[in-house]
Amino acid sequence: MEVETTSTIASTRKPNNLLHVSDSGSGPDPGKAPFRKLIAVASIAAGIQFGWALQLSLLTPYVQLLGIPHTWAAFIWLCGPVSGMLVQPIVGYHSDRSTSRFGRRRPFIAAGAALVAIAVFLIGFAADLGYASGDDLNRSVKPRAIAVFVVGFWILDVANNMLQGPCRALLADLSGNSQQKMRTANSLFSFFMAVGNVLGFAAGSYTRLYKIVPFSKTLACDVYCANLKTCFFIAIILLLTLTVIALISVQEQPGGAGAGAAVDGGDGERSAPFFSNIVGAFKELKKPMWVLLLVTSLNWIAWFPFLLFDTDWMGKEVYGGEVGKGKEYDLGVRAGALGLMLNSVVLGAMSLGVEPLARVLGGAKRLWGLVNFLLAVCLVMTVLITKLAENSRDGLPQTPLAPPPAVKAGALSLFAVLGIPLAVTYSIPFALASIFSSTSGAGQGLSLGVLNLAIVVPQMLVSVLSGPWDALFGGSNLPAFVVGGVAAAASGILALTMLPSPAAQLDLPGAKNDRNALSISASFH
Repeated sequence: MEVETTSTIASTRKPNNLLHVSDSGSGPDPGKAPFRKLIAVASIAAGIQFGWALQLSLLTPYVQLLGIPHTWAAFIWLCGPVSGMLVQPIVGYHSDRSTSRFGRRRPFIAAGAALVAIAVFLIGFAADLGYASGDDLNRSVKPRAIAVFVVGFWILDVANNMLQGPCRALLADLSGNSQQKMRTANSLFSFFMAVGNVLGFAAGSYTRLYKIVPFSKTLACDVYCANLKTCFFIAIILLLTLTVIALISVQEQPGGAGAGAAVDGGDGERSAPFFSNIVGAFKELKKPMWVLLLVTSLNWIAWFPFLLFDTDWMGKEVYGGEVGKGKEYDLGVRAGALGLMLNSVVLGAMSLGVEPLARVLGGAKRLWGLVNFLLAVCLVMTVLITKLAENSRDGLPQTPLAPPPAVKAGALSLFAVLGIPLAVTYSIPFALASIFSSTSGAGQGLSLGVLNLAIVVPQMLVSVLSGPWDALFGGSNLPAFVVGGVAAAASGILALTMLPSPAAQLDLPGAKNDRNALSISASFH
């Protein structure tokens, strides 16, 4: 007997044998899940993002303390996209099929939170563990500490991907077939990411936080290291607290109908192995998901150059500094950190406004398309701000410590405005993936894992190609930003012209008889 392959947008010949959100095991009727449950699950994002913000603000001096060679740095930062490419689809696939008595998503969320705690401990205590293992503090390179740090960093990336996929899938499960609830749930996730960013940047900027935990400063761990260690203690407490609250608040039915159907085919046969399902997922993708993946890929090609080099742009182009020479570069990086804080504040506010703004503009895909044009304009504006900063330094005997107030204000405003499209990027693509998968009967976990491939593959391309591309133009960050602006404009055009409304999914076999599908199509155009 032929076994059907479960895919991201699966065959609709036997919809009841596939993972339907309405049978997700999150309760008798997930679509009626209280709003507080969405908040409880989405709040985990604050704990996740708190740790990432700490890394952005404190990890550079810590890496210098450990003496990590530059060649190792590329290897370390590559773990993010690599783990995202592998972990999220694998975790999503198995969470769709889990028959655990604790539910399908909750065991993965609990395991991910525990792994984050272990990873953060290893990173924070890398210098101490390396010293205890025999590192010489008088040497600039501390190999044992570096080894502990690398292991912890890779575990952290794996754990974060293990957390985020099931969290978003659980939010989709709780939303049932309600498009509005799916968009609201992903907007809440984006909002709590912003909250975590703000808290993380604030904690990282306070240089005496280590005094809360006096034993954090040791012979092998200086003030920067102790501050990072103390912040990570707070991060562990915050994440574990939010995770426990969410897991207690949301009870999944053990081995629900959806889970059981995901494990066994309609004729009681086992589903195909994981990699066969991944291949089948791409083979059976319908047009809506293919267009969504294309728009998402272009969107992230636009985002990654700025996300990778935003503070470097402030230090080099806006402030006119050079790495390791003078104070201008460091001052610019600090100003960039302030810009990131402003960006996070706007991101949080905009996240709460995504749903009503989508209704005003006539649909989520229209909102996404329009803010992609805003992203394109902002990226191109970096050229104008850079030229104004350079003109202000022309003819001066030495580079001033800061650009004119108007130029600095313009750069910081750019950071703030970019919080608007970033809030949409963090919410609408994931909501659309959940909507497309629920109307086709596909598994939420695997669908979001496949969507994640459209994010990490562009990240890897940008990481590898942006340096040589910028080098062709003298090492400036602007060429990559301009390419990002072009990609953002292309993403906006495709979102407006090719991305179909989920209402079109009513044409799928079996959907016309689904009263939930009829109800959700009315609010999305």
